[in-house]
Amino acid sequence: MIYMLVKEVMSKNPVTINFKQTVLDACKIYKENKVGCIIVTDEDRCIGLVTERDIIERTICEGRDPKTTQIFEIMSSDLKTVHALDNLEKAIEIMKQNNIKKLPVLKEESIIGIITVTDISEARPDLSKRFIDSWVKTRWSD
Repeated sequence: MIYMLVKEVMSKNPVTINFKQTVLDACKIYKENKVGCIIVTDEDRCIGLVTERDIIERTICEGRDPKTTQIFEIMSSDLKTVHALDNLEKAIEIMKQNNIKKLPVLKEESIIGIITVTDISEARPDLSKRFIDSWVKTRWSD
């Protein structure tokens, strides 16, 4: 079996936003960077994650003003993370257990990257097939 570390597969320099910035700021960051999520920070400490879905469901659908709603009001704060020196299997297990597709990567307390299901599938198709098979089978039973 080939072991790979999270740091070998993760995307470095993740896109971040300060928790006090607005949803409109996040939309501009999405437009400029074309990413799947933005990591919410307080200084360089990772405190949450915001996705396009969060913006739609927690801002637009609730009638909030994107110009005045701050990111901390809509972010997902029950954050799961992985350490840069963990192996990919651990990252996959965290994703599976929590039904998530993205994990911020930490080194000590600082955010240094993000790893996604796509990153894993590109680096290790064999692991991703096992992950997808187990995930789909548990959700799509006859």
